[in-house]
Amino acid sequence: MNALVEAAEARRSSLVADLTAYVQLETPSDDRAALAAGLAWVRSYLGEHLGAPDAESTVDGAPHGDVAVLDWDAVNAGTGSVAILCHYDTVWPLGTLADWPVTIDGDQLTGPGAFDMKAGLVQVVHALAIARERGLPLPAVRFVLNGDEEIGSPASRPVIEAAVAGRDAVLVFEASAGGALKTARKGVGLFTVTTQGVEGHAGLDPENGVSAIDEMARVIVALHDSADLAAGTSVNVGTMTGGSRANVTAGSAEALVDVRVTDVGEMRRMDAAFAGLVPRREAAGIAVDGGWNRPVMERSTGTASLFAAAREVALEQGLVVEETSVGGASDGNFAAALGLAVLDGLGAVGDGAHARHEWISIDGMVERTALAAGLLTRLGGGA
Repeated sequence: MNALVEAAEARRSSLVADLTAYVQLETPSDDRAALAAGLAWVRSYLGEHLGAPDAESTVDGAPHGDVAVLDWDAVNAGTGSVAILCHYDTVWPLGTLADWPVTIDGDQLTGPGAFDMKAGLVQVVHALAIARERGLPLPAVRFVLNGDEEIGSPASRPVIEAAVAGRDAVLVFEASAGGALKTARKGVGLFTVTTQGVEGHAGLDPENGVSAIDEMARVIVALHDSADLAAGTSVNVGTMTGGSRANVTAGSAEALVDVRVTDVGEMRRMDAAFAGLVPRREAAGIAVDGGWNRPVMERSTGTASLFAAAREVALEQGLVVEETSVGGASDGNFAAALGLAVLDGLGAVGDGAHARHEWISIDGMVERTALAAGLLTRLGGGA
């Protein structure tokens, strides 16, 4: 058996116990007190396994979770520098554990946030501890712990961008996609379109009223027609509200729009599509707010090299890993847009992100812990 795989296997029970403890600490994105407790646990957990950080800082993320940046210097003659991105917030509201406790059934462990993405943090911490114990070279490591990722990283984005700048590699321990590592992610646009009309009595004065809902209906058709699934561009008007009563011509309407694109060219085309929205009636108005929540994470040469290294490590450990492109975004998108080499999906093997059947494979935890230990050793200059 490969030495790193053997070391990870010896930690199986600890991996499960640590993940169970972490999942049992609820960290919803909208509860600042719970997030503070969660971040305190994570910092203590890192210190317990890796020793006190050589440098650390915290940025206020109010009204959501703070962003912590913790640095450990290279050890065992390691070279290079790596940023590790992990968010500690989840989509699950406080109290979810009451009717969905952590449960283990054979190889599967289920619980709120286990897959997305608490297992990833536990795995990388044990991976670093294994490499340290064995005297393997490790690069300088910077953990970036984010408490608002599930709501789009509004406060943490500039902190993340500053923290990853100049790093040789960025590793994201978000969950895998069916076991595959993520080498490309779509960019995400979140837009709000509002239309203004002229209210009037729908029965007594239908000619003088200008319906904002009629204008919005045409906007929705235009936006959906601008999608190009063959090019990887999807457009979804997820909600639409407007008007006041059935017998009143609607004076206003609002739609929330989600756009996903695979490259910068499509991003610009969609910008033009929004800019080109014009009302049919002269008295009506259209306004567009919002923008690109996350840039595209394209498969760069650096990212391809990181995946090749991970694949080689996996083969040495008797595993085969694949790569994939996904429609969801992560904080890795920010790093990739800066031109950095990013490898995502290094976390849990399982399924059910944001779903009540969210689960992780315990065998997968062991395997991915060994993979992370080998990849980090290689990035530190080891064989």
